[in-house]
Amino acid sequence: EVQLVESGGADVQAGESLRLSCAASGLTFDDYAIGWFRQVPGKEREGLLCIGRDTGITTYPGSLKGRFTISSDADKNTVYLQMRNLQPEDTAVYTCAAHLKCPTPLQEPPYFGMAYWGGGTLVSVFS
Repeated sequence: EVQLVESGGADVQAGESLRLSCAASGLTFDDYAIGWFRQVPGKEREGLLCIGRDTGITTYPGSLKGRFTISSDADKNTVYLQMRNLQPEDTAVYTCAAHLKCPTPLQEPPYFGMAYWGGGTLVSVFS
């Protein structure tokens, strides 16, 4: 059974950095791509970044000009989302998801064609 568990969400001040973790079980990074998504209250879910063995790193518009980066640790079966210079508009529920490939531009919210989803972690940014 595939499980994804996010952690690291917190209340932070504007300008601070935060690293989120997505711990995966029941899959390996050799076979699955892992993506990070977020949903701002009242808005559609958007894609941020995705990492896969075959495709490398895929960037989506939500990754916001390099403020967000993605990395993985295969030994820990964990994918990270490093977020810098957080702003109040980054307040959202951040969720990781897994599938055989990263989403293409044709794949749309809310699921972007991803098969497995974590429960999400809340990031709140205060000015």
